[in-house]
Amino acid sequence: MLNSTKILRRYVIFHSCRCHFSDISNGSVLKSNIDVTSKEYQENQTAMEMLVYNLKKAVSNSVFGGDLKDKLRHTSKGKLLVRDRIDYLLDSGSPFLELSQLAGNNLYKENVPCGGIVTGIGRISGKECMIIANDATVKGGSYFPITIKKHLRAQEIASENNLPCVYLVDSGGGNLKKQAEIFPDKEHFGRIFFNEAIMSSKNITQIAVVMGSCTAGAAYLPAMADESIIVKKTGTIFLAGPPLVKAATGEVVSAEDLGGANLHCSISGVADHFANDDHHALHITKVIIANLNNNGNKQGIQIKIDEPKPPLYPSNELYGIVGDNLKKSYDVREVIARIVDESVFSEFKKNYGETLVTGFAKICGYPIGIIGNNGVLFSESALKGTHFIELCCQRNIPLLFLQNITGFMVGKDAEAGGIAKNGAKMVTAVSCASVPKITVVIGGSYGAGNYGMCGRAYGPRFMYMWPNSRISIMGGEQAAGVLAQIQSAKKIREGKEVKLNQTLLLFNTTRQFSNMLLLFLVD
Repeated sequence: MLNSTKILRRYVIFHSCRCHFSDISNGSVLKSNIDVTSKEYQENQTAMEMLVYNLKKAVSNSVFGGDLKDKLRHTSKGKLLVRDRIDYLLDSGSPFLELSQLAGNNLYKENVPCGGIVTGIGRISGKECMIIANDATVKGGSYFPITIKKHLRAQEIASENNLPCVYLVDSGGGNLKKQAEIFPDKEHFGRIFFNEAIMSSKNITQIAVVMGSCTAGAAYLPAMADESIIVKKTGTIFLAGPPLVKAATGEVVSAEDLGGANLHCSISGVADHFANDDHHALHITKVIIANLNNNGNKQGIQIKIDEPKPPLYPSNELYGIVGDNLKKSYDVREVIARIVDESVFSEFKKNYGETLVTGFAKICGYPIGIIGNNGVLFSESALKGTHFIELCCQRNIPLLFLQNITGFMVGKDAEAGGIAKNGAKMVTAVSCASVPKITVVIGGSYGAGNYGMCGRAYGPRFMYMWPNSRISIMGGEQAAGVLAQIQSAKKIREGKEVKLNQTLLLFNTTRQFSNMLLLFLVD
């Protein structure tokens, strides 16, 4: 697995206090004012450690998978558990960047840990691949709506980053009780096979390893793959299983005779490789990947990579810089100082639109343009952000967005100053950016500020959230205030008395909104 320091530097960001600068030839070294002995630092550290502890506990429960009895039933058939399959498939000692671990967490009445599917990026035979693996210990590997959403997201990441896809298939197909939510629409079950075909046409290799059931529409996954492997006795591929065949035709046939490895490798030709067991199937997969002479569409951004260098400040200080109170002010440069190489940051338009920090840096040797929030977005901030995004696109430099934004400035002066138009310019620039984008929510992400800072709808290749972060249309207290005003105005129109205590009660009740975390499918 990726170690915590690399994860912090590459994908996860916090927020902070004020910084100073000292100039050097390649930019400015960020000088930190953080006092690690201060009461505020200690309080922040304690709060963040508790949030991280709770997050790790939730992830641990999720990655455990199905119940013990389901695991015993699974392994009694000679099948490896899904994470054992992935471990065996990956190059020894190489990292596995797992995605969407909390998908399905407390989403349904049934327990669907990890959404019933494990996805992530790992190295196989020296090549980075996207692995999409059904967990048959979770409801037989059947597809819930969240399973499909997670599967499609993994395919989207693979397509954007030219990663060969390896599907470890062990699924009973779609959940029939939820067929209205998984079958008919554009982003439902059929989109999986659409994506598979499109990626294959772009020379992004698709490999299917059938290690269990592959029934009904799911049978198209191995049938449409560039190469497919099927395991003897446990792997089956058919459009209709034995019960349906008997009901439809009266024919009595076993699963192995209907769609087993012997049939599909010797007669139908649906599968390309016959495997004796899971280990054998995974070994064949490694050989296939090793023999690839392509890595997808090579037309992409060419980046000059320097030798990675650590920041000047320990990344674990991020725990004390940020707490669970999103109202506390901070300087995002304190965050940047702890994630970029040598803490060097070449700031762009430092004295203009100061509530948005923009500049160039390197992370793990990769050049990157950073856009971070230091308060509400004014017209000047939006214009500055637009200019910087356009620069990065001209220079083919990827963008990193550090979101902690309440939104764009409101009020008479702001509207007269063209905040709607200027904000729209930034949203347009984000939408049309031709370079890779990565978004990390380091605090709040509210309203149109989410749009301007490359929220999920704006196609970031990866999106991450710190455990203290929140995403919603507006902050909790703002929502409470609006609802209270609406109720008061309604009572006035109806000629009813507006009681102060009722208004305060509504305000205090709706403050619970500030404690809500909208769980999107975060990478």
